[in-house]
Amino acid sequence: MTEKNTFVRMASDPASLIISSEDENATMGDGVTHQDNVSADIMDRLDRMAEISESKKHLTRRCFTPQHRQVITLVSGWMRDAGMKVWEDATGNLMGRYEGTDDKAPAILLGSHLDSVVKAGKYDGPLGILAAIDCVKALNIRNARLKNPIEVACFTDEEGVRFQSTYLGSRGIAGTFDFNLLNRADKDDITLAEAMTDFGLDTDRIGEAARQKGDFLCYLEVHIEQGPVLESEDLAVCAVTAIAGADRMTVTATGKAGHAGTVPMGARQDALAAAAECVLTVEEVAAAHPYAVGTVGQIEAEHGATNVIPGKVVFSVDFRAADDAVRREAVNDLTKRFEDIANRRNVDIVLEQSHSADGVTSAPWIVDAIEDAMTDLGHRPFKLPSGAGHDAAALAEITDVGMIFVRCKDGISHNPDESITREDAIAGAELLLRTVERIGGLET
Repeated sequence: MTEKNTFVRMASDPASLIISSEDENATMGDGVTHQDNVSADIMDRLDRMAEISESKKHLTRRCFTPQHRQVITLVSGWMRDAGMKVWEDATGNLMGRYEGTDDKAPAILLGSHLDSVVKAGKYDGPLGILAAIDCVKALNIRNARLKNPIEVACFTDEEGVRFQSTYLGSRGIAGTFDFNLLNRADKDDITLAEAMTDFGLDTDRIGEAARQKGDFLCYLEVHIEQGPVLESEDLAVCAVTAIAGADRMTVTATGKAGHAGTVPMGARQDALAAAAECVLTVEEVAAAHPYAVGTVGQIEAEHGATNVIPGKVVFSVDFRAADDAVRREAVNDLTKRFEDIANRRNVDIVLEQSHSADGVTSAPWIVDAIEDAMTDLGHRPFKLPSGAGHDAAALAEITDVGMIFVRCKDGISHNPDESITREDAIAGAELLLRTVERIGGLET
């Protein structure tokens, strides 16, 4: 387990407060958080990032699109203004570095992702990026240095929407990039390799993005909770104890197309009817296993005509559980039940796994540091597991990881109604900085 460095900043030191307003000389002499003077532009910046979208009607920003390049350009400017050296790595991650006092010390890695789901909210991903930038800017304003360097990673593809390539950027850094994905095509028949090349990347150099164990002291990320617990507890922030494991599959049911009026019911090989039974089976299997959840979020039938029996249906399955053994047992159960449905309905059902990740436990020393920082800032210490996946799950391959959750209204996420308050956004950014100071050993 990684040892914590000595925390050398006094609790009343205003260095704990994030200042990113127009007045960079604003300070807090009494050590009390005055939100009008800290992170004054964080919500404006979140709005500016949300304007960069493939659709004018809603926020959609997939990896390796013109909008992805546009948001990199915007955010890289903010990173430079915060005092970082900025570059783009071989998998398209936007990276920044703020040097420490010991050039041999491992870096503290902060960050989140730039991509979004289709019809997304504004805060899933960008909040963590802006909190990380504000953390560095707060230190740079006072010319303060930790013993450890700080690196900020703006990951290229966490959601995996375009190529079903979840954790693409963070796996590049972790050295676990799946090169088989390069041949996977999006809905426009563009392969990942083609998209990366068009984006200005060299797929032969992807391995150069990989970092080694020992390069980082830890990875920390601020993220909206994506659930209702903090709101029910009347808390702005908390520490994250673990990230649930997940499996994603694309399921293809193939039967036989036919005329809706001429094929008797007993002679049909209806792919959509089989798929419908599979969808309900996902729900039943998840309910039968403790703390498991299963979702079918996409389904498409061919040929999609009212008077044609569907001959082929493709649908997604997302299955998660806090306990990896429970998740594996449930997926095995699901597979067997799909086979039974296929045999009984005389259709073929093929499952293709597009993502699999075991659960990850946050490093206890990081959870302790976050809780201590919460006490410093007057928050009630609180901990939660994450049912959603995060880049921390990939980075746990090479370093200790920890996360901070920020309250979101009604627990809504992956939806345009996603909402946070300015005060809670600031609270998350402040907590990140105070935690970084605790584990990095502030020196001035």
